[in-house]
Amino acid sequence: MAFQVCGMENGSKLYYGIKEVADMFAINASKLRYYEKEFPTLQPKKNRSGDRIYTQADIDHLKEILELTNEKGYTLPGAREYLKIKESNQREHAVYINKLKRIKTFMEKMRAGLDKPQPDQEKEPDAD
Repeated sequence: MAFQVCGMENGSKLYYGIKEVADMFAINASKLRYYEKEFPTLQPKKNRSGDRIYTQADIDHLKEILELTNEKGYTLPGAREYLKIKESNQREHAVYINKLKRIKTFMEKMRAGLDKPQPDQEKEPDAD
């Protein structure tokens, strides 16, 4: 069962206040502030008056944290470790993807070079 977000219109706003986010997840604002301390990766920006403003990425991250802790039974340290490993794997995959893109570009250039006639092939063979 996926974690349900209450009353959330996907992508309708750029920023959400702490009360809005708390209402989305049916939790109180103090739990959100607590999770910010427990999960260094959850750090919403603050506006000029010091109020927290959550982006959609922050909300998605919070949803993942709550799914891990509330639905999958992870402890807070376990959820932190899971997220740390996941982030590390994503960085590693990005490195491999970039290498594969460079190889693809190289191979495409090689193929294009094979399709072009070589200077010595352009000449007609001499008739003796």
